[in-house]
Amino acid sequence: METALPAWFEITSYVVLLGILAFDLILAYRRPHVPSTKESAIWVSVYVGLALVFALLMLWQGSVDHAAEFIAGWVTEYSLSIDNLFVFVIIMTRFAVPRKYQQEVLMVGILIALVLRGLFILAGAALIENFSFIFYIFGLFLLYTAIQQALQKHDDMEEQENGIIRFLRKRVAISDTYDGAKMRTTVDGKKVFTPILVVFVALGITDLVFAIDSIPAIFGITTDPFIVFTANIFALMGLRQLYFLLGDLIDKLEYLHFGIAFILGFIGVKLFFHALHENELPFINGGKHVEWAPEISTWASLAVILGAMAVAVIASLIKIRVDTTRAARTPESVEK
Repeated sequence: METALPAWFEITSYVVLLGILAFDLILAYRRPHVPSTKESAIWVSVYVGLALVFALLMLWQGSVDHAAEFIAGWVTEYSLSIDNLFVFVIIMTRFAVPRKYQQEVLMVGILIALVLRGLFILAGAALIENFSFIFYIFGLFLLYTAIQQALQKHDDMEEQENGIIRFLRKRVAISDTYDGAKMRTTVDGKKVFTPILVVFVALGITDLVFAIDSIPAIFGITTDPFIVFTANIFALMGLRQLYFLLGDLIDKLEYLHFGIAFILGFIGVKLFFHALHENELPFINGGKHVEWAPEISTWASLAVILGAMAVAVIASLIKIRVDTTRAARTPESVEK
């Protein structure tokens, strides 16, 4: 990058963003309720608007490259967060979490995700700073993840969680029923954990899996830790409201995982090209940079990412409409 963002801007941004997250957490715990579609839509719009305003501030204090990398990184992380949200829906359904308290549980899941991503960002930045070949590893990992994303069903992830949850239930006293949003309750005079503990563990496992996927993906867009971290924060902001806004629809977006797989695969290829361009490995081109390796611009990446998500969502909505029309034309529907 040609210019660096001012230190005061980065520090102020962290303080303000953490303040917004704290406000969101307090709001979720003080007003446990099921948000209406209108309320959820307003909050999602507010958080998307804040992200766009932040991009303009980065343009003002930095450069066009700063703003473009933030938007591309934010859109990438937002796409992966929606997939994360899909698994949250599965977890909430499977453990029958009372809908009234799902806001609080989701907020904890989001905070766990934020902490894990922060740790991975620090680790990733340190690796990139000291080992240029890490881009090869990140690129190959994302290509592998893209194939897994396209072929693997979310049910497979549930099987991975079940072993840990069974291990937990055997060693920790857990009640059969919830006691509001409490993690501990009293049963027959004994203090035991409620199923909320199991839900938190399931959310933590899910967050860990998605953090491992998402951090190499955004490092394919930018290597600036500040942009990486803020893009992740904005992607996680409003995720709780988006959960209630999409509701059952997210489960019906059948082609969404293909769009996300394409994005991961594209960024994996981009990282591999970047690794070739910066190559220092002696067994590749004699340790020299591979000059013919193309460098995919941030704007091209943003166009591909937005295009892939748009195609996946539109194709899913068309399928929902076609399936609904077919169902309405079945003999059973006509007789009714």
